[in-house]
Amino acid sequence: MLGLSLGANDVASAKTKVKTYKNCTALNKDYKGGVARSSSVKNKGGKTKYKPHVSRVLYDANKKSDRDKDLIACER
Repeated sequence: MLGLSLGANDVASAKTKVKTYKNCTALNKDYKGGVARSSSVKNKGGKTKYKPHVSRVLYDANKKSDRDKDLIACER
């Protein structure tokens, strides 16, 4: 029974781990339009081709890649 509860904790901790990307090229391979912090943010950087993926946790882990500080990292 003890091993079963440890296994459940391992699964929970694996789900909370968010991927941090080295740069925008790596992030855009998984998310073509970049990552937005929320669905209500507006792009300041001009016209884009793709719609960004919305994820607060993923954006927070990669906000170093948001050069124009519009709450969308690596928009394309």
